[in-house]
Amino acid sequence: MVTPVRAQDDALAEMDSVEVGLLTCSPHNEVYSLYGHSALHWHDLRTGQHWVFNYGVFDYRKPHFVWRFIMGQTDYRLEATTALRAWCDYYRSWGSSVEEQVLNLTAREKLRLNQALALNLQQPEYRYNFFFDNCSTRPRDILERSIEGKVTYSGRLHYAPTFREMIHRCTEDHPWAAFGNDLLLGLRADQATTQRERQFLPQDLMWDFDHATVVGSDGSRRPLVLRRVVHVPLGQPKPMGGFPLSPLVSILLFAAASVAIALYEHLRKCQLWWWDVLLMAVTGVAGCLLALMFFSEHPATSSNLQVLVLNPLSLLFIPAVVRRRRTRWFRLSMVFVLLFLVGSLWQDYAEGMEIVALCLLLRCWIHRHDKY
Repeated sequence: MVTPVRAQDDALAEMDSVEVGLLTCSPHNEVYSLYGHSALHWHDLRTGQHWVFNYGVFDYRKPHFVWRFIMGQTDYRLEATTALRAWCDYYRSWGSSVEEQVLNLTAREKLRLNQALALNLQQPEYRYNFFFDNCSTRPRDILERSIEGKVTYSGRLHYAPTFREMIHRCTEDHPWAAFGNDLLLGLRADQATTQRERQFLPQDLMWDFDHATVVGSDGSRRPLVLRRVVHVPLGQPKPMGGFPLSPLVSILLFAAASVAIALYEHLRKCQLWWWDVLLMAVTGVAGCLLALMFFSEHPATSSNLQVLVLNPLSLLFIPAVVRRRRTRWFRLSMVFVLLFLVGSLWQDYAEGMEIVALCLLLRCWIHRHDKY
């Protein structure tokens, strides 16, 4: 019969042949991968077996997936696989790199991590949150809990970007993704981040791990990372198609159409009511989405001042405009637009939204001086 102490000693001895690493995959051109990815790698040198623990698995086929994602109610799960080669081949096919930071863990810490991962696999699902609980923060958290001591991270001087600025860094070559993010994110996204908050991005977590130190309970210090291993070097990104016009160019074309219509109305002494209906319908429907995000579990989508321009209230006044009756909407809209422009002092809006606001202000001015 094996005593518990003996079993514990045997388990600890087995950990001497185990290496644990943080895998960091660079971004590729799919929208869901613009921010990179992290996972844990468990490598048993004695048996040659590899395990990849991935907290970024989701099932888009689940009922109401899109609705739940919008409302911040998406459940991700932990998945363990032995297919490290297939994992690397997938990222190689997209031109992404896969780097591993082999961690400086004691046998006891590896055993604690092993037990924690086994416990996670029994209840693998968790409520995903893009900024605060994702595939990057989960590996960090379980590692920190397994370490006997405290992990301290070296700060970067004068580096305190906002969440929005960090996302812009990832979407600079994807203008429509950047525009969509900026449209949905509110005031919370424009606050300076802490170092821990910045670790929601895998590349930032990797940098922090490289410069991290483990301080033991006895005051001893050791680097968190032993060495780097490049499993897949950075390749040529796979090109992706997209809408040929950027958001800014599209909005400038809209502005040109708004000015042309205003000039036409002035010269012909008429008013094109269908243009007002179109603007009210488009901004109203978009405003419904922004208003809905106020009730989302995503922490950075509430208090979004862009709802003043993309205003769902405009839908209520469309029947009056169709009947060509005078309505108070355009006076209200003028107030909302002016508040929106003042709000730019606190919130960084999606590219071109100020131009959209000025075009709507032009319509309000035309109706205020309506003589036709």
